Amino acid sequence: MSYKKVRWGVIGCGNVTEVKSGPAFQKIANSELVAVMRRTGELAKDYAERHHVPKWYDNADELIQDLEVDAIYIATPPGSHKEYTLKAAKAGKPVYVEKPMARNYEECEEMIDACKVANVPLYVAYYRRAQQRFLKIKELLENGAVGEVRFVSTTQYRMATEDPNALPWRVQPEVSGGGLFFDLGSHTLDILDFLLGPIKEVYGFASNQGGRYKAEDIVTGTYLFESGIHGVGNWCFAAFQEEDINEIVGSKGKITFSTFGNEPILLTTANGTEEWRFERPQHVHQPLVETIVAELTGKSGVCPSTGESGARTNWVMGEMVKGYYTAK
Repeated sequence: MSYKKVRWGVIGCGNVTEVKSGPAFQKIANSELVAVMRRTGELAKDYAERHHVPKWYDNADELIQDLEVDAIYIATPPGSHKEYTLKAAKAGKPVYVEKPMARNYEECEEMIDACKVANVPLYVAYYRRAQQRFLKIKELLENGAVGEVRFVSTTQYRMATEDPNALPWRVQPEVSGGGLFFDLGSHTLDILDFLLGPIKEVYGFASNQGGRYKAEDIVTGTYLFESGIHGVGNWCFAAFQEEDINEIVGSKGKITFSTFGNEPILLTTANGTEEWRFERPQHVHQPLVETIVAELTGKSGVCPSTGESGARTNWVMGEMVKGYYTAK
């Protein structure tokens, strides 16, 4: 099915939709945000009024069944992603779901299957895949700027800030699937899938060293890409200060970049170091949503973040932490 204009409904109009995503649906050509839902009706009404959205709901089923809503953006915590995806698919509506795609790989598979049966597309909000910053890295790799890629390394850590007496959902495994690794580490693993291709083998260790909550707060993993590239990553959320660095090392050079920062991309070769700077989009989801709207309206272009690619990231994360949760 092709749409002249995609009329979006949002389930879960929380913080992520205020600037990162919500306004993008209204700024893109052939796209319109027509309805929002939040369980607390007053908050849904407030969001709708502030963002000039004509309809608001406190019931997700009512939004999904609204005949004036063409596609559904699910912006709730991962614990409800599968439920809402299955309902939207049954209603015959394309789905754009927040990351991580679900709490585990098995839920991802159910979501993919439901959308295939309903013949509706499923997209995942790994928005870095469409940002110019990461497209530049992909271009450098495809043009052989570092020669043959040998390995990639990731180091990401930060200080613990969570209040043990008021834990956010991101460190509640029954809601998020794991700890902050699932929320933040997923971005890096997904962009590596985009840049270097799928990972086929994974080994990992997960622990809780800070003692603030039950979920893991440190993960170390090694992985082998289908292409033969090796990878290693360290994620710690109870460490000293903060670091965010990725290095893709090849036979003739290396590319250094951060996942979350806005530092320049560095290319280091025998000829020296070059750098590229990119301005962060005001609405970080917008470039990816543009590809979704283009696909749904029959324009040129295909969204680079699908249910299949999102599920691969869930599989990798699950393999890295399974020893920690199996032991419990």
